[in-house]
Amino acid sequence: MTTVVPVEKKVLSENQRIAEELRQGYAKRGTLCLNIISSPGSGKTTLLENTLAGFSKQDKVAVLTGDLQTENDARRLARYGFPVQQIVTGTVCHLDGRMIERALQPWSSTEIHLLFIENVGNLVCPSSYDLGEEAKIVVLSVTEGEDKPLKYPSIFSKAALMILTKIDLLPYVPFSLEQAKANARQVHPGIEIIEVSCLTGEGLDRWQQWLAHRRATAGQRMACAGI
Repeated sequence: MTTVVPVEKKVLSENQRIAEELRQGYAKRGTLCLNIISSPGSGKTTLLENTLAGFSKQDKVAVLTGDLQTENDARRLARYGFPVQQIVTGTVCHLDGRMIERALQPWSSTEIHLLFIENVGNLVCPSSYDLGEEAKIVVLSVTEGEDKPLKYPSIFSKAALMILTKIDLLPYVPFSLEQAKANARQVHPGIEIIEVSCLTGEGLDRWQQWLAHRRATAGQRMACAGI
């Protein structure tokens, strides 16, 4: 009797193998990797622009950014003087471990302490693909519905942090911050939440503090493991 293994299961299994290799590689190199996921238009790239602007030129930061077409985001982010690569996926609606593995090859001798992966704009497919990251971060703008965590629970249940963006628009849109937070915590009670406006700068200090804390705790874990 022949056992038929679903193609999707085989693909995810292979991706998990690569993700574990990536995770080990990050640990050996002392790299904190963060996978940022959202729907299109949430403000991921603008958030990253503001984030990169807050680092000094001595910080070892790099960005991989994914889109179906164009290198527009990479050009925007490269202006801040850090290594940036665009991953053009064509028709694929997510980044996978193999794409990340290939993209990192040119940086094999580059010291990277913090790696941001800006995933393809999509709340569904990216949630299924481990990229070896330390944490997934989900971005939700106030121009979207506060019910997104309930509609797309997979990514919100896996994310360590939800960033609520464009809060400067709250007076002009029918969006309840408290309901959005409650919905996110219904799906994932332990999720951390930060509210930001890249226009006014509100909340960006809390985001930088969150990054600093993550970098410090990741460094402590690696030191304890003797890496």
